[in-house]
Amino acid sequence: MKGILKIYHPEETLKYNIKSSYCKAVYANEQHFLEVEIITDDSLDHIEDDSLHYRFPQLSFSVSNFPIAKEELLDQKFSVEDTEDDIYTDVNLYDDEDAYLYENELSFTTNEKDELTLIWNGKIDDFYTHTDLLIPFKLKCSFREEEMEIEE
Repeated sequence: MKGILKIYHPEETLKYNIKSSYCKAVYANEQHFLEVEIITDDSLDHIEDDSLHYRFPQLSFSVSNFPIAKEELLDQKFSVEDTEDDIYTDVNLYDDEDAYLYENELSFTTNEKDELTLIWNGKIDDFYTHTDLLIPFKLKCSFREEEMEIEE
């Protein structure tokens, strides 16, 4: 699996590599739902000590229980907005800080290896410098099925 999350903070562009991901259309109670979880790598090898990224080495973004019309994700585009009654998105900062995701657009295509690919554009609260700005982000991740080796 390959992927990158870029957060376009006014002071610097923060780049997170993807460590693990999960994506599935779930069928429950006669309805399909989108489930996505993206977890970034916590490596700081490529980060300067004075970077905003240094305080938040790892993030995870997720969408859960978002209703979709059909199971097939390929060539689909979803606009995911939370409301007071329905919360579909979550971001975990692995810290005591809170942040929320806004204006989420998720597009599913395939890459050159015919793997399902997600491009997720949106905005996130400025948890780095605590301004009132919403910071744009772009996440690109390719999914491939894991092959389990079973020894006899």
